Amino acid sequence: MTKSLIGAGCFWGIEEYFRKLEGVIDTKVGYSGGHLPNPSYEEVCSGTTEHAEVVKIEFTEKIISFNAIINHFWKCHDPTQLNRQGPDVGRQYRSVIFYYTEDQRIIAEQSKIDNQSLFNNKIVTEITKADSFYFAEDYHQLYIHKRA
Repeated sequence: MTKSLIGAGCFWGIEEYFRKLEGVIDTKVGYSGGHLPNPSYEEVCSGTTEHAEVVKIEFTEKIISFNAIINHFWKCHDPTQLNRQGPDVGRQYRSVIFYYTEDQRIIAEQSKIDNQSLFNNKIVTEITKADSFYFAEDYHQLYIHKRA
C-alpha cells in the first residue's frame, strides 16, 4: 500500500473523486502544511494556521500508480487558481502536492511541467515535502458520499 497527500480546493469533492478510482483503498480528509498542531476546521478557515485542506489517499501501486494519481490530480481541479477553487477562497484551498518520497517529488515536478501545456494560465501548484497530517472532524469524512 502506498499513500499520497494532495490539496485541490475543498476536500469534500476531491475525496469523492479519488475514492472511486480503481486501486484506491482508502481516503481521509484533513489538514496539512501549517504550523498549528491538530487544528480545527474553524482554525484552518480563519486563515491563520497555513494549513491546506487535503486528502490522504491510500492505494495499491500495482493497480494505480502514483503517476496516475497525479494525472487525476490535474484533472479534478484548476491548478492555475492561486489560493482558491471556484467560490472557495483562502490559502486553505490552495493546490498542493505533498510528497512522501524523493520518487514522488520527481514524478510530481515532472508531471507539473508536462501538464502546463494543457492550461492557458501558469500552474501555481505547490510541491512540498509531506509534514504532519491531521484528520478533519468526523462529519467531514466521506461528506458527499454520506449525503448521496
